[in-house]
Amino acid sequence: MPVRETEAIILRTYPLGEGDRLVSFLSRSEGKLRGVAAGARKPRSRFGSALEPLSHVRIVFYERETRPLARISQAEIIESFWGAQRSYGASMALSLIAEISESVLPEREPSDTMFRLVLAACRAIERTGQVALPVAYFALWTVRLGGWLPELDRCAGCGRDLSALAAWALEDGSGVFCAQCRPPGTRALGIEARAAARPMLRESLEKLETGGAGVPPRELTEFLLDLVERHSEKKLQARPMLELEP
Repeated sequence: MPVRETEAIILRTYPLGEGDRLVSFLSRSEGKLRGVAAGARKPRSRFGSALEPLSHVRIVFYERETRPLARISQAEIIESFWGAQRSYGASMALSLIAEISESVLPEREPSDTMFRLVLAACRAIERTGQVALPVAYFALWTVRLGGWLPELDRCAGCGRDLSALAAWALEDGSGVFCAQCRPPGTRALGIEARAAARPMLRESLEKLETGGAGVPPRELTEFLLDLVERHSEKKLQARPMLELEP
């Protein structure tokens, strides 16, 4: 197949052989792919630091029909988030974003929306040093794009408006219920948590920041991350190390 060039975000890398790297990357034009960067772990690698997780790069690769992995021939940094990596909390948030993207995105399904979402969250963390809002925003839109987000302000049982009422959600995210309709196995999802989600579903992350959006309740973020874990069928390794405000 011909050589291809695309914008990409490096999600994860793994040692391979004596000096190579196996790279999982999100291509803007072709979705999530995996490829081998020959010699990337050697001291004088031509890749330099371009294959660090969450680097925004321009990558050149080619594929052969008989091989499952692409061959990466070049990667040049467009944008990195090294500044945020100096903070433990920010670095854990970036690791979580990469891990979620790796877990939920299917192979070879382009999603420009998800590509832009990853960049927006990383840029916000780099720009502000804050993690609670970018992580909640990223998790909310990941769940919504995955089709796993229930309607938060309407009872799935009777259709009642729950915007100013207590509500309970099923653990799989299949519905939110009022006190009268709540089935067994639900968890509380408070008024403040659901109210915090509304502007995040309407506005860009940058606009929320400039508009002085407050810290989303931890309850909302935990609910969203639970949905990610349930639907991806994977425990997020970076999650226990993430520092969020109560």
